[in-house]
Amino acid sequence: VDFGIDFHGRIGAPMARVLLRELEPYRPLFVEEPVLPEQAEQYPRLAAASAIPLAAGERMYSRFEFKRVLAAGGLSILQPDLSHAGGISECFRIAAMAEAYDVALAPHCPLGPVALAACLQVDFVSHNAVLQEQSIGIHYNQHADLLDYVRNTDDFRCEDGYIRALPGPGLGVEIDEERLQAASRKPPAWRNPLWRHADGSVAEW
Repeated sequence: VDFGIDFHGRIGAPMARVLLRELEPYRPLFVEEPVLPEQAEQYPRLAAASAIPLAAGERMYSRFEFKRVLAAGGLSILQPDLSHAGGISECFRIAAMAEAYDVALAPHCPLGPVALAACLQVDFVSHNAVLQEQSIGIHYNQHADLLDYVRNTDDFRCEDGYIRALPGPGLGVEIDEERLQAASRKPPAWRNPLWRHADGSVAEW
């Protein structure tokens, strides 16, 4: 089983260097966001100090941000989020830029079925696509799984680690609009978790 480890930018560069060295014997597939994207100048330095591939990109929002990071080097896997980085067209351009730098593509997508279907469309036409994040059946989808409001759930079935090209028109996802409308009448009062340090200051989630 391959596994990746997400630092989520919660660690400073000096500690990230130490942790990468300690993790090397376990051969993770990648380490995601070893530092915050605002510290992207650290990616090539950390990559030079470790054999573990580095991944990042979920908090970069245009091809121009990705352009600077790709030119500087250090990343092995790029993770644009189609819902935040300009949709299919922009992320297709980002994928092509990454391919020119021999960097793999693994779109970020912990979101719903429409976002996943859009990511898959980019994956299907990107030669450097290697992974697709998705949250079907994952623990944080309590009381509402990813495919609860989808009619063509079989089209999203994962076989031997792969999802086949979606056969339907457009994005290939059929939304159960009646069920969605019924659920929207009494939406849950969900709020993003607020994490704090021991001293009460706001923490990176």
